[in-house]
Amino acid sequence: MGLKDRIAADSLEAGEADGGSKHTVALYRRKLLEEVDLNELAALSNSQRRARLERVVGHILTREGPVLTTGERASLIRQIVDESLGLGVLEPLINDESITEIMVNGPADIWIEREGRLEKVPARFADEHQLYLTIDRIVSAVNRRVDESSPMVDARLPTGERVNVIIPPLALTGPTLTIRRFPRAYSLKELMDLGAMDEAVAQLVSSFVRAKFNIIVSGGTGTGKTTLLNALSEFIPEGERIVTIEDSAELQLKQPHIISLESRPPNVEGKGEITIRDLVRNSLRMRPDRILVGEVRGAETLDMLQAMNTGHEGSIATLHANSTEDSIVRLSTLASMSDLHVPYDALRDQVNSAIDVIVQLSRTSDGQRKVAEIAVVASQRREKFRLATVAGFKPDPVGPDRRVTGRFVHFPLPTPVRRRLELAGIEVPEEFAGTAEAPVAPEREAV
Repeated sequence: MGLKDRIAADSLEAGEADGGSKHTVALYRRKLLEEVDLNELAALSNSQRRARLERVVGHILTREGPVLTTGERASLIRQIVDESLGLGVLEPLINDESITEIMVNGPADIWIEREGRLEKVPARFADEHQLYLTIDRIVSAVNRRVDESSPMVDARLPTGERVNVIIPPLALTGPTLTIRRFPRAYSLKELMDLGAMDEAVAQLVSSFVRAKFNIIVSGGTGTGKTTLLNALSEFIPEGERIVTIEDSAELQLKQPHIISLESRPPNVEGKGEITIRDLVRNSLRMRPDRILVGEVRGAETLDMLQAMNTGHEGSIATLHANSTEDSIVRLSTLASMSDLHVPYDALRDQVNSAIDVIVQLSRTSDGQRKVAEIAVVASQRREKFRLATVAGFKPDPVGPDRRVTGRFVHFPLPTPVRRRLELAGIEVPEEFAGTAEAPVAPEREAV
């Protein structure tokens, strides 16, 4: 093809803002498949495979492609290779580490979460068919399928991101895809530098972990429960055997003796499901020193409480709840969902005996994540639930800039908690003793 013909070719016109239309990308993807040796590609690593395809696409464009600027050419090569190897228009979003969530509400409606805030992006799929191809590429990698008979699927990308898919007729707006990137592991000091807590609160929660308190990390969606659980795990001694149990493996512990367990959804025939409860029960036979449960949301709560009550002190779990009161009440509700008919008083006894501390997280209106409250369980045996607040975040009135500011308040630790820390050889931070906000920690009943 001559230069004049290439410039005049309407179908390959470079006037598209993204460096090539959907037809251009599809055309050169077909040409690419004709020229590459798939067996040769299969033997290469992911980075080598991408580099190889980029060179081949470059040669094709040089030989018979449109006249493009350097930026347009690089963009078109990236789109073609992304469409061939990755997730097409979503690939640049996946590679952007500042993005924590990608939400596709149809071919032309893509949103992301960045720094705790939602924003719409101009990227879009060419049509619904291209979106379905991307979805099929994701779910087929984990031996799942999505169609009208199975319109909801949970899957995971090879790089670890968690994916949820729901399609018509359940999703009325079209195929809906949600990709949640697992946050990188933050240390407790990094969370403190980000304003999630102050130094005194960081010292207190790390002391609870070292003294083997059973801890519930509670909060709403996106408040940083897994991030805090990761940060707390760095204070677990290296000589302990840790079993982690999750729906999707997100925890990134650095201790040398870790066993990571992950639940399994049913297959296309509805068989083979392994639940969190199955894994909690199995973990008790694995001689764990501590059990970390990514999230309790059902009948496994009773098994976790029993584990905490029978020699597995220092265990930690996360829970969806809007306050510390909601958290402790919800634990007893979830435990009642077991197939065992346990009287409510007995469940209350289990919760009071098992749970020592609840750390409540929240996300402010400007996207900041904060430790909203730390409460210790003051009730015993079959008493009504009582919580004593030992720390919390007290926000200031929101100003014109809509930025949330405030300070962390501290209260004296209850005597049994302080004595337990002292017996473990851990010094009680001064902010929770002599210089506290009040003479005693405020207690209230959780109903």
